[in-house]
Amino acid sequence: MTDEITLRQLRCFAALAEARHYRRAAERLGVSQPSLSQQIVNLEATMGLELVERGRRGAVLSPAGREVLANARRVLDEVSALEALPQALRHGAGGTIRLGSTPTLGPYILPYVVRRLRREFPGLKIIIRDAAPLVLRDELLAGRHDLILTQLPVNSGDVEVERLFREPLKLVVAQDHPLASCDAAEDADLSGQDMLALSSAYVLHEQIRSLCDEVGATLRQDYEGTSLDALRQMTALDMGLCLLPSLYVLSEIPAEHGDVAVLRFRRDRFTRSVGLVWRRRSAHGAVIARVAGVIRSVARDRFSGHVTVE
Repeated sequence: MTDEITLRQLRCFAALAEARHYRRAAERLGVSQPSLSQQIVNLEATMGLELVERGRRGAVLSPAGREVLANARRVLDEVSALEALPQALRHGAGGTIRLGSTPTLGPYILPYVVRRLRREFPGLKIIIRDAAPLVLRDELLAGRHDLILTQLPVNSGDVEVERLFREPLKLVVAQDHPLASCDAAEDADLSGQDMLALSSAYVLHEQIRSLCDEVGATLRQDYEGTSLDALRQMTALDMGLCLLPSLYVLSEIPAEHGDVAVLRFRRDRFTRSVGLVWRRRSAHGAVIARVAGVIRSVARDRFSGHVTVE
């Protein structure tokens, strides 16, 4: 046994912290469970600390383990950046990048972004995974993603953020609602109305909750949508009003004969901010800049009049 901390120990420890289970962590790294366990034991012995509480709940980090994990991730990020540097210098935009995206956004813009990236940077492979914004943030910090495309803000001191565009939120009502015959709505039209929203795992939830407090509307507590489609369907049944992102409306609600009516709200000045987020010590700075540029180009070229590029 060595008295020095090794990268192998840190990688095993970080994988265990994420999986919270020895077998799953070992499978993720492609090593045997006894081998992974020994690396954790060696790390604890070297540091003179108990890092993992072992019990029926699986592997739970001790308070010391949580402190060590934060530092271990910084070290591994730096090493990853160093390992990626030769390829970046030789080939520019190449290799594989893991992109997380919120389901309220990704399906409506990423197909166009990926198509353009493949055309402009054929050596770049992108792996995309959808999740709610709070889940995306935690997975980004855990190293599951290299960057995420999401609604802002993302609250963490360990990330960098680049704003891309602002997207209006449209007011959606049932076809037989008194507002359905209107083209636009203002704050007074929402006073006393029931509003529907996504769960609190979405940044959009807090934005709608704050609006309800501001205009005197009631956010329904007995129903939280699991998707934008679910919100639209509940609105069509006249269970309440909702605010849906402009790109979703453009993609999923026909201009005529739709199941709901769509209105401008606050002259399209009630918006959400969308951006890219990545870890401060990311190894993919050059690639992230190219991805950001392509997303802005798609927003400007394909969705002009629907979003405002920042």
